[in-house]
Amino acid sequence: MKFTVKQVVAASLMTVSAAAMAQKGETVKIAMIEGLSGPFANVGQNQLKSWQFIADRYNGAKNVAGVKIEVVGMDSKGSPQEALNTFKAAVDQGFRYIVQGNGSGAALALSDAVAKHNARNPGKEVVYLNYAAVDPALTNERCNYWHFRLDADTSQKMEALTSFMKDQPSVKKVFLLNQNYSHGQQVSKFFKDAMARKRPDVQIVGDDLHPMGQVKDFAPYVAKMKQAGADSIVTGNWGQDLTLLVKAMNDAGLKIPMYAYYPQVSGTPTVLAAGGAAEVYQISYAHANYGGEMGAITDEYQKKFGDDFYTFSIYNGVKMLTAGIAKAKSTDPVKVAAAMSGMKFDGFNGESEMRKLDHQMQQGLYVSKWQKVDAKNKYSVEKTGYTFAPVKYIEAYVASTPTSCDMKRP
Repeated sequence: MKFTVKQVVAASLMTVSAAAMAQKGETVKIAMIEGLSGPFANVGQNQLKSWQFIADRYNGAKNVAGVKIEVVGMDSKGSPQEALNTFKAAVDQGFRYIVQGNGSGAALALSDAVAKHNARNPGKEVVYLNYAAVDPALTNERCNYWHFRLDADTSQKMEALTSFMKDQPSVKKVFLLNQNYSHGQQVSKFFKDAMARKRPDVQIVGDDLHPMGQVKDFAPYVAKMKQAGADSIVTGNWGQDLTLLVKAMNDAGLKIPMYAYYPQVSGTPTVLAAGGAAEVYQISYAHANYGGEMGAITDEYQKKFGDDFYTFSIYNGVKMLTAGIAKAKSTDPVKVAAAMSGMKFDGFNGESEMRKLDHQMQQGLYVSKWQKVDAKNKYSVEKTGYTFAPVKYIEAYVASTPTSCDMKRP
């Protein structure tokens, strides 16, 4: 009898152990649906390398689930319609996980498409990790159980940025210049709303929206800034549209502070450095001068690719996904989505939470300043001799915004 009991107990322990690592050794294929050609290709290509670099760094025994992650780039050409076509192709090829970030128009289209696909195809569900698209609608009125946002949304970043700007006495006359799509429109709206509450004395002396990826010369906009007497610029521009704006400012000799969302993104730092020590502030979930593991990642990435690792949400994406797989004891997207909803995990800023209500990452934000590399801030962005040094950290509870999401759960 004792022998039988021992056998049963041993068998049970073996079963539990096997179940705990049932997914070990499996390959999780991720389709990255992104603009890998066109005006913002340099950003998409950087992020594809970033996903593959982080996946390789934490593959197999180096992640808690013991799985291999394989990331395949699929070119959407930066178009929402092409993103939908690419999503269909990815599903046809058997991908059950997708990632995307550049462009909220594409993100909204993909989020809706994933929800519809999953409703119509039980057993073939897809999970969408959004690492950079920041339209608040994605986690509010158009929230979707299968969508997880790893970045902070536009309103969170603006709440943090204006909390910093309200204490800058030099900020009196602000010019808003943004891309004419949801993100750019919202940067303008949220800035005006927040500053009306925090610094009602600040004047908005310009509020322009321009076609996305189509302006080749920003000189007319810079001339308007000068004519308006602006002492500060606020912009959510990214990629080519920020790089060319900075170039036009350099050419015109306009040296006023810029408060921006994406000045560290590919190409812009090099043009900033060419213009000298411009006063530029970045609002982001990260900065360029981490120590420890993240510092090692940025150094290794630059050494390997001659480029910068700046989309830190990709690190959190791999960490959260593998933690979700380990918790679910499965690579099945249905089980993994349930495991990631509400999950707390160890991210690049310490404990991070994927809020269960709306699948919006809750995380602290940094204001960092463009300056020359020094003994404390050693990372040379795009090897320019300049860096983005942290000047203020905004706790997650300060940057957090409420949600109107009424999530339908399976």
